[in-house]
Amino acid sequence: MAQEVVEGFKFEQRHGKERVRVARVWKTPQGRHFVVEWRVGISLFSDCVNSYLRDDNSDIVATDTMKNTVYAKAKECSDILSVEDFAILLAKHFVSFYQKVTGAIVNIVEKPWERVIVDGQPHEHGFKLGSEKHTAEAIVQKSGSLQLTSGIEGLSSGFVDFIRDKYTALPDTRERILATEVTALWRGVYSPSVQNTLYLMAKATLNRFPDIAYVHLKMPNLHFLPVNISNKDGPIVKVLILFPEKLAQFEDDVYLPTDEPHGSIQASLSRLWSKL
Repeated sequence: MAQEVVEGFKFEQRHGKERVRVARVWKTPQGRHFVVEWRVGISLFSDCVNSYLRDDNSDIVATDTMKNTVYAKAKECSDILSVEDFAILLAKHFVSFYQKVTGAIVNIVEKPWERVIVDGQPHEHGFKLGSEKHTAEAIVQKSGSLQLTSGIEGLSSGFVDFIRDKYTALPDTRERILATEVTALWRGVYSPSVQNTLYLMAKATLNRFPDIAYVHLKMPNLHFLPVNISNKDGPIVKVLILFPEKLAQFEDDVYLPTDEPHGSIQASLSRLWSKL
């Protein structure tokens, strides 16, 4: 945190924005899609003590501005980039763009979207959610110094050789099951509704596998909302940095992932002779 002496006390402060969710889609001319989903956290160190001591917010970068910056910078990234590169890009932007910001910490957790395998081949634009989350933290100072940390979350683990006594019932295990919530996202095939997709999936399952008598599917209607950010002067996001006079429109490329609230759709399909 930024430290200084204020009215005889040591004062530390920083402010930022947490849990900014953004999804970015890149598409090649050949129809191959690349998808990332990031949860971004931002902390800024800045000379804004006046906002704490008196009625003066003139040195504050609004947290809503930080959120909008995440979407704007995601839009400007026309080339595919890693979670580390995006964290560095954001942190460098905040310390260079705002005079009062002396340092920035950007934490990002990347959801592990993986290509669906169809007929033994990775699908061009179909994805499923994996289990291991990729993390990155970039710390950038006004001086230009950079500290980068990468990691992984969600790995399964074992638990052995712990203290055993007369109260111990837990057995040794080399690998414990990872319990998680799985959501799948399909892109590129038109569906008039989640309901229609649910029915077609259940029907295809029964038609393909005669030994299956009953299919029950529950598909929460999770939302990926198009990001179009504007203020009184017009759109904030630019198409390309090289052509700032060309304002951007949504092009199926930057989204806000959200699951609260969400619709809940479920249905069952069974063969006429099934007792289920």
